[in-house]
Amino acid sequence: MCGTMSASDVFKKAKIGDTVSVRGWIYRTRSSGGIVFTVIRDSTGIVQCTVIKGELPDEDFRAAEKALVESSVIVEGVVREDRRAPGGREIGAKKFTVVHFAERFPIFKDQTEEFLLDNRHLWLRSREMTQTMKVKALILRAAREWFFENGFVETTPPILTANACEGGSTLFELKYFERKGYLSQSAQLYLEALIFSLEKVWSLTPSFRAEKSRTPRHLAEFWHLEEEAAWVTLKGNLEIQEQLVSYICQYVAKHGKDELEFLGRNPDDLKVIEPPFQRIPYTKAVDILNDRGFDFRWGEDFGTNEERELSMLDNKPIFITNYPAEIKPFYMKISPDNPKTVENADMLAPEGYGEIIGGSERETDIKSMEERLIRDNAALENYQWYFDLRRYGSVPHSGFGLGIERVVRWLCKREHIRDTLPFPRTVARLTP
Repeated sequence: MCGTMSASDVFKKAKIGDTVSVRGWIYRTRSSGGIVFTVIRDSTGIVQCTVIKGELPDEDFRAAEKALVESSVIVEGVVREDRRAPGGREIGAKKFTVVHFAERFPIFKDQTEEFLLDNRHLWLRSREMTQTMKVKALILRAAREWFFENGFVETTPPILTANACEGGSTLFELKYFERKGYLSQSAQLYLEALIFSLEKVWSLTPSFRAEKSRTPRHLAEFWHLEEEAAWVTLKGNLEIQEQLVSYICQYVAKHGKDELEFLGRNPDDLKVIEPPFQRIPYTKAVDILNDRGFDFRWGEDFGTNEERELSMLDNKPIFITNYPAEIKPFYMKISPDNPKTVENADMLAPEGYGEIIGGSERETDIKSMEERLIRDNAALENYQWYFDLRRYGSVPHSGFGLGIERVVRWLCKREHIRDTLPFPRTVARLTP
């Protein structure tokens, strides 16, 4: 057998004694006398190649000695067992071709987080980032499959808008020809317009929040998976959310076992994520926090510490429902049995990771929405098109927004959300 194969297939498909060819980049290398031990990485993993002088052309051996970390190479050789090598196998090189001799790589052990962020274009090559990006791809694939299988239509709402959805204080303003425009905080308002024809819709778009938050779970730009559905109340909305998140967890546990284990996540942790999830009213959550030593008043919004504490109540996500109306946006429906609260819920991931989804039943009363927009100093004329959705055939409907990077952070056990996407945008960083 001779043919180019991936590093992982050297362990999964090749047999001892097979002649194979692998290509990739040098992950690490060291020499000892007439032997060079080179570990090659590609997108699938790593494999050790042992280069022994006299067992391949002298020119190839000199190239192996000279090649530094991140040099791109093609190695042909024989698969053999070696318990000292990563994975218990190695390739005994018969040919060693350097495609490009790299300069000395600037990233090495024990460098600061800021240095790694400054050199993000190179740090993306790390195995931690590679495995995280693979899990992220599985999450996106699972979500798309679940929506398709459950009759939702994927749509493409705009990113440029004249409307605030989550409050004017967190808008990124830009010049849109001769008028003001904004980067979208959420596709929600546009998805609501689409439910009157398609009924069940979703989208995946970048969203932008000009929040000066410096926490491990905030980004200025993030990928936002959003859903809206006609004829759905808050109860049905929560059922959709827990089914989707459960499907994602089961899918990633099944298809991303190796990646999860590399990142320190036991796949069995995700196999228990099945409906139903606990529903805890906001008022009860306030009592729980105060019983646990917090000084928290009804009417305040939960911060990172409060969410972390509440998320430790179960090994599955939980819902905190019916928040005070005064701290929530104008589009959330006022609770029929309590005008001080809204028909909403936040889903908190377990283990202290906090909010991953925010959703609600949507308000259908135009007067109520106008009053709340005026309270927020919003220009009502920008929302007349949105009010039209209530004027012509309004129905009960609900939706939610899921932060993809927050789910990645939870499933991959990442300390900071900036490690869940290739080029993070935070209050402190716009480059590279």
